[in-house]
Amino acid sequence: MVRFPYQRLAQVFSELQAETLPQEELARRLAVSTRTVRNDIELLNTILAEHGARFILKRGEGYRLQVDNPDQFQEVTTRTGNAKSTPHSSGRRVRHLLLQFLNSPFALKLQDLADAWSVSRATLQTDMADVRERLGRYQLSIEAKPHYGMKLLGAETAIRVCLSDLLVELATENPDHPLLVGDPVLADALTTVRSALPGCLARASIRMTGDGVQFLTFYCAVAAKRIVEGFPLQDFTAEESIDGIRHASNHIVNLLRQMTGMNISPAEEAFLYVNIAARSVQGALPSEINADDAAALVRYILDYINSRYHYDLRHDEQLSVDLITHVKTMITRVRYQINLPNPVLADIKQHYALAFDFTLAAVRSWAKHSPYRISENEIGYLVLHIGVGLERHYQIGYLRRPQAVLVCDGGNATLRTLEAMLHRRFPQVDICSTLACQEYEALESVSADFVISTVRLSEKNKPVVVVSPFPSDYQLEQLAKLVAIDRTRPYMLERYFSSGHFLIAEEGLTQEELFERVCSQLVREGYVDAEFLSSVAEREKILSTMLGDGIALPHALGLLAHKTTVYTVLAPHGISWGEGDVARVIFLLAISKTEYEEAMAIYDLFVSFVRQRATSRLIESGNFHEFQDTALICLSNE
Repeated sequence: MVRFPYQRLAQVFSELQAETLPQEELARRLAVSTRTVRNDIELLNTILAEHGARFILKRGEGYRLQVDNPDQFQEVTTRTGNAKSTPHSSGRRVRHLLLQFLNSPFALKLQDLADAWSVSRATLQTDMADVRERLGRYQLSIEAKPHYGMKLLGAETAIRVCLSDLLVELATENPDHPLLVGDPVLADALTTVRSALPGCLARASIRMTGDGVQFLTFYCAVAAKRIVEGFPLQDFTAEESIDGIRHASNHIVNLLRQMTGMNISPAEEAFLYVNIAARSVQGALPSEINADDAAALVRYILDYINSRYHYDLRHDEQLSVDLITHVKTMITRVRYQINLPNPVLADIKQHYALAFDFTLAAVRSWAKHSPYRISENEIGYLVLHIGVGLERHYQIGYLRRPQAVLVCDGGNATLRTLEAMLHRRFPQVDICSTLACQEYEALESVSADFVISTVRLSEKNKPVVVVSPFPSDYQLEQLAKLVAIDRTRPYMLERYFSSGHFLIAEEGLTQEELFERVCSQLVREGYVDAEFLSSVAEREKILSTMLGDGIALPHALGLLAHKTTVYTVLAPHGISWGEGDVARVIFLLAISKTEYEEAMAIYDLFVSFVRQRATSRLIESGNFHEFQDTALICLSNE
């Protein structure tokens, strides 16, 4: 029998028995560094050497188990055969705990679970914080009583949706996950539903996404399991009645009746109807949409975006149709507290940062006059539609065109010929002025990005490219290198960042104190009015402006600045930001109405910093010029 010296080794062994994994993935699963993984593998190989096996690293694939002596290795597999069923990591223990509470009709004692899983009770108590947070999303809670244990409290509908979402998560990770195949009642129900559900939906002409079908599959299996185990729905009604969805729910109810051998209550059918409606894909023809609430919400969002941010999307009929189609099913989900996961929410926040922000502001403003509370996941899906609308109508990916001075002493005909050729070959170049040699030499400096000349000139502060009236391929290549340089980001850094709006925060500074200090300065300098501070604080209360990697982007609700600027704050000691987050680099944005199209390019700078994980480098800056140099280096690596 083999006994590993510590629990993580058993987990590494178990993971690599199941599949070949690179060290980066192992490190992610174990929440350790790659160096720790290499040390663990080295120790495992020392142990396994006596048992005829070893882990080898195959380039491009990762670590895999190689058995040299199957007979010797047999005792290792006998010892560790059940390792996969024991949750070793915090994430796995949280899932196991969720399933225990969701499936158990009785109170559970943490000590019993701790003994079964060979962990301390204190470890499980730490995991329970995540369990409670996850259950809280579904209005479920845990009641704890001394000498009795802990029991799940909440509506049966919420238990079923939470359980279904969890099982979908497990199946996405591994279709043969032990927690799925280990429950024979659930496994049998899933087999039946998977074969019959597509036909039920097809007969009722219901269209669903792949994610929608997967959720409904698991929900039906969970419903059958709960009914058989004595937990039927007793009290639930649905207000809507759409014929196609009603037909689908009737077909599935008949399937549940066959699976369980029991009568199915009207409450079961009503909740099944709601779950189908919440995930069905409605028709996209305007004449088929008759949802007053959905249309009102879409009008409100588009009016809000126009009035506060000056992006006018109100006349985009395709966008209105797409939004109303989506919002119609969204309201059904929100009304019945059905959670729709959004696996790409983090990507949406980064790639549509500005669109996410004003969609969030519009929805939260609408929610003040509505009984509904719309989650971040739902807002993320709205942002995708609005982001596409913005791309149709605005230059959201703002680019600063290269600017050039053209110097030519060959006469007007030569000048026009060269000018026409440059416009044809490099239409993105903005020729801001044409000068004679004498006029150029009289200049102290050049404000354009580079100079194109037909004669040799002394360089001032910008590069000079010499070309003939009919440029050669080599001359065009030299010019193309200058044109291809990304000038948008350096331009943004130069135009909107300044040493006067740069601060290295002292230890102990709070978020409120920071807002007060920075906004007061911007008011004194005429960038914003006095109400800007309250708007920044209100936006932060709606949702944390933390973007990622310790970078936060506080800003007002709307484009309230008279002049656009970015106030940069480096906080080497960190500033508490939102729920448990710590901000180390803070960019407070003040954006004016006249420069709203450049706002997306400003946001893109910060997204680039997050992608580059630049925080650790930026906070080492001792002054603004060091920050600017470091920022340019980070952005040049994109």
